[in-house]
Amino acid sequence: MGSAALHIARTGLDAQDMRMRVISNNLANVNTTGYKRDRAAFETLAYQTVTAPGAPSTAETRYATGLNLGTGVRIQGTARIDTQGSLATTGNSLDMALDGAGYFQVLMPGNVLGYTRAGNFSRSAQGLLVTGEGFQVQPGITIPEFATTISIGTDGTVSATIPGQIEPSQIGQLQVANFPNTAGLQAQGDNYLIETAASGAAILGISGIEGRGNIRQGMLEGSNVNVVEELVDMIETQRAYEVNSKMITATDEMLKYVNQNI
Repeated sequence: MGSAALHIARTGLDAQDMRMRVISNNLANVNTTGYKRDRAAFETLAYQTVTAPGAPSTAETRYATGLNLGTGVRIQGTARIDTQGSLATTGNSLDMALDGAGYFQVLMPGNVLGYTRAGNFSRSAQGLLVTGEGFQVQPGITIPEFATTISIGTDGTVSATIPGQIEPSQIGQLQVANFPNTAGLQAQGDNYLIETAASGAAILGISGIEGRGNIRQGMLEGSNVNVVEELVDMIETQRAYEVNSKMITATDEMLKYVNQNI
């Protein structure tokens, strides 16, 4: 029984250590554009049934509750919390924020489509609308070389004012991607997510329609990390880790007593 208690406490240490990693990553990304905080989800390990509920206790009676012994805990997974981050005005005409649900679509190396909430875009040497890493925003938008003004509507319509023309010319329209299960998207780093079998296929459409957020030009979405909430979770995790550590110490002392006195 002592070794079982040690094993259970060890699973508690492992789970709390992983939760602390999740919290640490949230705090590290408190100023990351478009970052969505993660939450660790716990689940129990398999139970050992010593006495099943309803099993005969005598020839005429049955156990009402039974005896089930747990074997510990583990991290089931991490859930991304997709609440809206605060919008900050930047004054850069190529910065964009999504006010509501959805993701910008970009073409990553290997022709892999990535999805992001970070709309800090810029113009490449070829005039393409790209991310900071140089990945092209999809569908492709080419900004005229001598354009004096770029305007982006809430529906993603991109227009450019060219010298010699009175009215702006429409040069493209951005689309916003939604997914049947956004929690199933896989994080890749650099603010990018990719589609998985769990997320379902991307559903592209115009911003502001069918639940998609509106595009806000000249703004960026901040992280949705609440520092105070994360610090409270950190203290709770630290205390839980200490309790599991004390359980190992107590169990070790019990085993030592048995070895020395029995």
